[in-house]
Amino acid sequence: MQISEVAARTELPLRTIRQYEDCGLVVPSAASPGGFPLYTDADVARLMVVRRMQPLGFGLDETRELLTSVDRLAADLPGTDGELDPAERELLHTRVRRYEQAAAARVADLRLQLARAEEFATSLRSHLPV
Repeated sequence: MQISEVAARTELPLRTIRQYEDCGLVVPSAASPGGFPLYTDADVARLMVVRRMQPLGFGLDETRELLTSVDRLAADLPGTDGELDPAERELLHTRVRRYEQAAAARVADLRLQLARAEEFATSLRSHLPV
């Protein structure tokens, strides 16, 4: 699919998608005969990971580290050529679990912030004349 369709599906601006390409987070899997980048569903899924990490405060380096870890683990699945040694596999699993825990903690913090904001908005009603 072309970048405009990817932008529509991911709700990311074209410029942002190109920025992610430039820094190597997402690389289009193919190119059209005219040389334009073409994206697969896997590329879109990768962009969604990047998009979902941002509001949780993960930076580009952290995003790259997580994506690299997930890629290496996926390459190690049965039937693939990748053979990770057990120590590296465990390190990658630990890293992904660490991101999962960090994401859960950040979501909990955001929920608390939202509850406080809703409380504040509701409290303003009591200051309005009837």
